[in-house]
Amino acid sequence: MKQNKNFKRGRFTLIEVVVVIVILVMLASIATPLYFRHVRNAKISTAKTQIKLIEQSLMDLKLDTGSYPESLEALTENVDQAEKWDGPYIKPNVPKDPWGNEYVYVFPGEHGEFDLSSYGGDGQPGGEGENADINNWE
Repeated sequence: MKQNKNFKRGRFTLIEVVVVIVILVMLASIATPLYFRHVRNAKISTAKTQIKLIEQSLMDLKLDTGSYPESLEALTENVDQAEKWDGPYIKPNVPKDPWGNEYVYVFPGEHGEFDLSSYGGDGQPGGEGENADINNWE
């Protein structure tokens, strides 16, 4: 008889297992949105940092050649055949934005000497939140 009592103590009842599963689901439902909010904010911060990096590289190229390039490719290779080009100005290549899209470079710009943008998560102009545009003039 003593063996049966000890044997039962080593097992979990169905109620105990269900309670543990419910607690784990509740913890996951709280932690998951926090994680995705952190990932979204990290992508936006990364895009802002990359825009500043590309912007600085464009300014360095202008100091050497006297003008801004027609495209971002000029940061890695002398596509304009500029005599004073002393690059590459960014290595190994111009990064894509955190959502995998190319940065949009417009020269001459409407908001400054050049405009540099990421269209955010949706890859389309405009939007809100993670889909909002990130620009060098804001």
